[in-house]
Formats: sequence, structure tokens, C-alpha cells
Amino acid sequence: MAERILRIALVAHDAKKEALITWARAWREALSGHCLCGTGTSAGEVMEACPELRVEELLSGPKGGDLQVGARIAARELDALVFFPDPESSHSHEADVQALVRISLLADIPLALNRASADHLAEAMFLVRGQ
Repeated sequence: MAERILRIALVAHDAKKEALITWARAWREALSGHCLCGTGTSAGEVMEACPELRVEELLSGPKGGDLQVGARIAARELDALVFFPDPESSHSHEADVQALVRISLLADIPLALNRASADHLAEAMFLVRGQ
């Protein structure tokens, strides 16, 4: 099987950033061969925790980062989204969050909304890369 590089967005609300970082550390080998982007501090914190990963930093979510990710999904420039939302808090940009989930569904790309689904996505990345 030929190696395929996936384009993956990493996004987490503030209360879930540590969960995203923990997940990225656990799957850094799988992630390292793929093209990563992330919103604001999510991208920066993942790179700080996993220096071997290069994550393109987009705007923060409330400042348009969610919209940037959504636009890339709509343009078929992303293959998957790992998004750890905080279901226990309201967010000023809730409509953008809902739009992000909606465009992922419409584009029929893998959407991981928690650690369990993100683990399944990472396992699939290993298969895609032939590891």
C-alpha cells in the first residue's frame, strides 16, 4: 500500500486543550507523517508538547480560526478533523462551532469529537501509512 499523507486539523476548546495534547503525545508517531493545522493556541500547545510535530497555526477559534478550518474542509483541503469541544461550557462563537461540525458532515470527512474517536482515527492513520 502506498503511503498517503493526510491533511488533519487539530482544534480544542480551552478546557479540552490538555486532552488534545495528551492525545497528540500518544499518537505523535502517527501524526508526524501528516500535514497538520490547528486553531490558535491549540496548534501552539501541541507543537510545544510535541516539538517533532509541525502544526500550521491558524487564527484562534473566536477570531475566525473555526471558519478557516471550515473553509478548508469545504474546499476539500482537509481530510480529517480532530475537535475536542467542551460540552460543559457555552461559547461566544457557538454558531461557528456548529458550522464546523456541519461542514465536516457535509464533506463526509472523519470527525473525531473525543479521545475514543480520535484514537480510532489515529489507528487508521497507521494503516494509511502502511505501518
